[in-house]
Amino acid sequence: MGIFNRKSETESTTATAAPVDPALAALTGEYTIDPAHSSIGFTVRHAMVTNVRGSFGDFSGSLQLNGTDPHHSTAEIDVKIASIDTGIADRDAHLRTGDFFEAEQFPLMTFRSTHAEQLGGDSYRITGDLTIKDVTRPLAIDLEFNGSATDPYGNERVGFEGGAEILRSDWGLTWNAALETGGVMVSDKAKLVFDISAIKVKA
Repeated sequence: MGIFNRKSETESTTATAAPVDPALAALTGEYTIDPAHSSIGFTVRHAMVTNVRGSFGDFSGSLQLNGTDPHHSTAEIDVKIASIDTGIADRDAHLRTGDFFEAEQFPLMTFRSTHAEQLGGDSYRITGDLTIKDVTRPLAIDLEFNGSATDPYGNERVGFEGGAEILRSDWGLTWNAALETGGVMVSDKAKLVFDISAIKVKA
């Protein structure tokens, strides 16, 4: 059994429950994502020949972990689009316009989990609803559980890292420009990257 393991109703009623791992049970609780030690980034192919990498500097979120009955664990994240950073100010300004995210009208990108499952070992898949602009579509994020620790300040932490691939056009991000040599300026495929450290909320 793992943090995000899911068992069907049939299994839970017809089979003897597996022993609960005390170490996982102890992780049960609410956690707040620590933005100072977390990152949410992306990679997109540019001009067919190289990758542009960026991140969002302003985000918040929470995890509700249930180590005793892990399929009840949930996750939610809010990302402020205006905080997008690719290292080029003019490009970031363009990404905030109506050609892409339209940040003034749609300031947040959000994720709300709806399902979780263990793929094996410390590997998990979290499925939920990703909303960009006025479009909400399902997204599956593959994660590795990096473990838990108590930091020097007495905070109980858990860590996850992973990612997902999306087609940005599925969320209405369709701007592009044709290249004279063939192909387009910006790939439709984008890779999302998550590196999350979360702190347990003290009772």
